[in-house]
Amino acid sequence: MSPVAKEKNHVRLVFLGAAGVGKTALIRRFLMDTFEPKHRRTVEELHSKEYEVSGATVKVEILDTSGSYSFPAMRKLSIQNSDAFALVYAVDDAESFESVKSLREEILEVKEDKFPPIVVVGNKAESGGERQVPAEDALLLVELDWNSRFVEASAKDNENVLEVFRELLQQANLPSWLSPALCKRRETLPKEQALRPPMNKTNSCSVC
Repeated sequence: MSPVAKEKNHVRLVFLGAAGVGKTALIRRFLMDTFEPKHRRTVEELHSKEYEVSGATVKVEILDTSGSYSFPAMRKLSIQNSDAFALVYAVDDAESFESVKSLREEILEVKEDKFPPIVVVGNKAESGGERQVPAEDALLLVELDWNSRFVEASAKDNENVLEVFRELLQQANLPSWLSPALCKRRETLPKEQALRPPMNKTNSCSVC
């Protein structure tokens, strides 16, 4: 990864991916702990959340982008102005995983960085779904070839959603003193089942 930047009190996370993969669902599950099964088309929405710890405030902005490729200028601007990227695909849609590969190339070009702060998210990993993208294949590509982070999640079942955001905030160089706030946030949500393959490193609030 790139050298650790100076800690800051404002970060912007952007969610990119094909239409219908669940970008909005992941964000809504994190912010409001709700799930809306009906897909609705998103153009672009910006959410803001503030954490206060020891008298200091960190503002986290979450940008939910359109899955349509008819807004290239808007997508490029979103990439330019963001600190970390969630590239979301659906595990039951192989074509959406190909979109993630294209989006990564676009990020590399716009940011001019060989190792941009990226977390690849395989959404819709709830049991019973028809899988088209094996977790092991995605893990090998993302973590070994791309040197990025990989998480499988389910916005529907609230599995690993918080882990997605913890990884993103870590990638965005979130101040280390914010760890207690994220741990507290984790305790307010149902216990999550790890959906990453066995190669995953041990999860800990200390990574923030």
